Amino acid sequence: MDGSWFNQALERVGAAQADLARHLRLAPSAVSRILKGERQIKPVEFVHIAGFLRVPVDEVVRHAVDGTTPTLAADAPRPGRGRPPSTVSGTPPARLMHEPDRIPIRSGARGGSDQEMFLEDGPIGYTPRPANLNGVRSAYAIYMVGDSMEPRYEPGWLLHVNPFKPPIRGRDVVVYKEGQAVLIKQFVGWEGDTLILRQLNPPDTLQIPRNQVRECHLVVGADQEG
Repeated sequence: MDGSWFNQALERVGAAQADLARHLRLAPSAVSRILKGERQIKPVEFVHIAGFLRVPVDEVVRHAVDGTTPTLAADAPRPGRGRPPSTVSGTPPARLMHEPDRIPIRSGARGGSDQEMFLEDGPIGYTPRPANLNGVRSAYAIYMVGDSMEPRYEPGWLLHVNPFKPPIRGRDVVVYKEGQAVLIKQFVGWEGDTLILRQLNPPDTLQIPRNQVRECHLVVGADQEG
């Protein structure tokens, strides 16, 4: 763990370890253990830390590895469903990109209105392909960031997405807007040129003009372990 980089990054945003702990909803001692290398960072915590420090996720991943360690076992995925394989650069092994039994994980940092998140470039890892996505080209998973869909989904849950199945009224969707903004909400339907979505927490109805919507993908499952 490159503790000096993390402390410098905190200074750049005018924050302390206690501020980061509050952002992660952790005890200050847990953040201290992370910086000492005594506690492993969870995949979704990489996303939240990157958003707090205003840096790319892969930069956090690079500095979460001791700088004296030149490589890690590139082909050894971390235990547990939904955990991306670990490498120094943060890029999963190229071999996994073509394995039919895995799908890429996408994620982003929270920010913007309506609890949007802003998508990171490229996948941050890979997870086993669920049975209902067998043979589905371009299927993927995405981490739930924020609490806007509680109690249905909690932050850190991994949602499975079929980009080709049409949205269904009452089901949840991943909506990609202009500017890399992403929303995870319940699909209500289209009213003319307006996409209507429902948010659970706090209850709200969102109206998105069609010209702001790039894609609308159906959520077909969730992994609570993430």
